[in-house]
This record gives sequence, C-alpha cells and structure tokens, in this order.
Amino acid sequence: MNALNQQARDRLVQLLDAYGLDPQQPGANWVQGQFIAGEGEVITLHDPVTNQPLLHYRDAGEAIVERAIEAAQTAQQEWMALSASERGRRMQAASRGLDGHEEQLARLESLIAGKPVRDCRGEVDKVREMFEYYAGWCDKQHGEVIDVPSSHLNYVQRVPYGVVGQITPWNAPLFTCGWQLAPALAAGNAAVLKPSELTPLTSAVLAMLLERSGRLPAGLINIVNGLGHTTGSALTTHPQIAKLVFVGSPDTGRLIAEAGARRLVPSVLELGGKSANIVFHDAALDDAIAGAQAAIFAAAGQSCVAGSRLLLQQDIEETFCQRLAAAAASIEVGLPGEESTRMGPLQNAAQYQCVRRLIDAAVAEGAELLTGGTPPKGLPGDAAEGNFLAPTILTKVRPEMAIAQEEVFGPVLVVMTFADEQEAIELANGTPFGLAGAVWSQDTGKALRIAHQLRAGTVWVNGYKSINVMSPFGGFGDSGYGRSSGLDGLREYTTTRSVWVETAAKASAAMGYGNG
Repeated sequence: MNALNQQARDRLVQLLDAYGLDPQQPGANWVQGQFIAGEGEVITLHDPVTNQPLLHYRDAGEAIVERAIEAAQTAQQEWMALSASERGRRMQAASRGLDGHEEQLARLESLIAGKPVRDCRGEVDKVREMFEYYAGWCDKQHGEVIDVPSSHLNYVQRVPYGVVGQITPWNAPLFTCGWQLAPALAAGNAAVLKPSELTPLTSAVLAMLLERSGRLPAGLINIVNGLGHTTGSALTTHPQIAKLVFVGSPDTGRLIAEAGARRLVPSVLELGGKSANIVFHDAALDDAIAGAQAAIFAAAGQSCVAGSRLLLQQDIEETFCQRLAAAAASIEVGLPGEESTRMGPLQNAAQYQCVRRLIDAAVAEGAELLTGGTPPKGLPGDAAEGNFLAPTILTKVRPEMAIAQEEVFGPVLVVMTFADEQEAIELANGTPFGLAGAVWSQDTGKALRIAHQLRAGTVWVNGYKSINVMSPFGGFGDSGYGRSSGLDGLREYTTTRSVWVETAAKASAAMGYGNG
C-alpha cells in the first residue's frame, strides 16, 4: 500500500466513523431509517488518485431492494396523511439537517468521486437549495376546474405515483441524489434510489441526515447500493415501482426505458451530451475563452453538459486556440483534497482508459493534439498510476470522427470551425445528442437566432453551465426525455386524476361518451 492510498484510507475511516459506519465493510444501504449491509457479492472501491483498493462493501441484492420498497410503501402513506403544509415544513427541516455536516460530506464526496473538494462544497450547498426550493412547492400544487359543457363539476388533481425508483451516476452522486429526491418527496412520493456502485456512500449518509432532521417517515428515502445487473435490475423490474428516473449513459438509459415499458411504467431519462459551444468572431473573446475552459475542464469533463465541442468562426481559430491552450495548461491538476486543485482525476480506471482510446483514435484519424493527451507532470509519485489526464485540446477535427460524435466524458475538447450562421447550426445539431449548447456573440439578435435553432434542452448566451433548481433541465434525442428541476421537474413526479361530480337535480342516464 503506497503512502497516498494509506492517507486516503485513514481519512475514509475518520469520515465513516463520524456516521457510525464500519470502514471494514460498511452498511452502505439506508433502508427503513437505518444503515444495513448488503447480502450479495463483495464490491471493491478504488481510490481515483492511485487506483488502489479503498473500501469493500456488499451488493445489496434483491432481498434488500424488496425490503426497501416495502418500507417506502408504508412511509408514503404516512407522508401523504400529513397536510401539504406540514410536508413542506418537514422538508425545510430536512434541508437544515446538512448544517454542520457540509465539510464532512464534501470531503467524503471528494475522496470517493475524485472531485476537487472546493467543487464538492458547492454541491452540498446545492442539495440544501433543492430541498428548500421544493419545500415551498408542497402546498402550492393546485389542481384546476374544467368548464365542461355539461351539468358536471369537473376538477383535476395532481397525485403522486407512490414509490419511484431512481438511479444516479458516479460523476456527481451527492448532487444528483438531492436533485431527484427533493421533487419526488415534494410531490408526495417515497423513493428508492440506487447510486452508481462506484460511488455509494454519500447518498446513504445524505438520506440519513435528511430523514432524521426533517422527521421524515422512516423509509420515505431508501438508498440501495450495488451492481446494475443485480440490485439495479431488482429495482427497475419490481412491480411496485410506479416510475423510473435514470441519470447516466444512453445505452443504460435504453435498458431502463425498456424495463419500464414492459410493465407500462413511465420513465425520465437524463442522459449524455455532446454540447456545442459556438463562438462568433464578434464575441467578447476574453469571456468566451474563460467560458470555453470552464465548460469542458470543470469536473475533469465528467459532466453531461460539458461543452466538449468548440465551434469557432474561421477567422478567430488560431488566436482563440493559442490563448485557450495556454489557459488550459495553467489549470492546477492535482489531488482532489487539496484546496489549490482545480481539476482532479477521472473517477475510475475504465473511464480513463476509454478517454485515452478515443484520443488516440482521433489522432490516428488526422486530428492534431494541441495540448494535453497525457497525464500531467508534477504529480506526487504515488499518483502516477491514478486516473489523471491533463486538459486536452484537439484541432483539425472533422464532424464524422468518433471524437466529435461520442460523449467522451473526460477533459477533452474538440475544435471545429464554421464560416457562417447556417454552418454553425448544422455543426451544432450534427450529433444524436441534444442536451445543451452555448452561443457567444455581442450581436444579441444573431445570438438569439442561433439559440432558437439549436436542438438542445438548455442554451446559454454569452455564458456556460448556469444551472439552477428553479429552471427545467433535460434534453432531446440521445440526451433523453423528461425534465429535472423547476416546476417541470416536480410535475414529472405526479400524474393527473380527473374527477366528475354530477350537479344536476336529475342525473342523466344517457349512455356513451360526451354525456351532456
């Protein structure tokens, strides 16, 4: 065991001990108000910094999923027996459960996910914000009265599904856990959530803090940790799961949707992206360069909305690329627990190797490596076997190349050029994805013309990656369907019920549709 790995394990022991979890084999599941261990095969977590083993835990398995769903069914009935205002108060109290735990949660997330701790602190704050926001919606989900052309009073209610199944990814486990739990609970549901098997711990700890602090019914939030083909399959195929919500890759999203379709269960899929960041020659270049850098290199490019395709108007390509390469080379890549680190390692070795293969294939096809493409220099010796990759920029990329079509999910930016507005739009819309995009221009009219023609669920003008819980988020095509956050995200967790009340003194006995 090397020195860095020992340090990571020592920190992990301290963090888990603070929550009463056994670091030798933690009860990684939060079910019916308590931590419990899995019953399946042993899963090994590896330190992203060194790729050495960090922790072992057991796959939850079918029996624990069954137990979680039973607990959720009971808790959901108790939850809905409360008044809407009381549910809102308890969700507000749940958000305050993070007070005093911000640093511990951020450190635990940083350690397991390999993300800079400064970024993880911001994500803890976002989770609190989500619960505060949706708490305010609990008693404001009004129905409506339909003025039907008959003697009936017809009103529509929005009702919860009951128990929803949620699956979240390894790139932002804490953030996506809060992102999905808050609207589900505000809408009146109970949740059984499975994080990625690579990042199991922070979701379980978060559930404990929320549930206990908010006096939420035990079992309203359940976290089951394990593998996709065992625990995940048990969740997605269970007859009592009324809706499925998945955040992850398009290939897995298709499997989730198929599992739901076989049971006629709806789903929300927040999948990948290959977002275009379009810069015109009349843009404020200083701002656009800073924005392009943050769009792809934040979180080491492990973000569904990463601006992984930079589309430059032809006459600014050389200047823009030179300045961007210099800026990329200055990014502090290092240990995720260090305050100075701006970019950490990729979360796992499989993803790291996938990214390296895509870079090599692009170069073989004629792309030119402007900067990066290899591990950064100056890392501590023990980190040499970790998943570190320097910020990478590829030029001379053609639209048909795999690197321009596939989601890389790493700190890799591809550069392409365009002559005019029409070519920019064609390039931007030239992938199967449709999650996000951006336009940089000081001509507001032109920027809006482009924005309105982009096939993307989120578009930024003269900025990138502004996301708030109040605004809907989701995509088109291979980026999935349905929406998270905002009122649209809340509505994803309810369905409608139409109630007809006969008010006539003598009710009509006519047969058939359209009785009036």
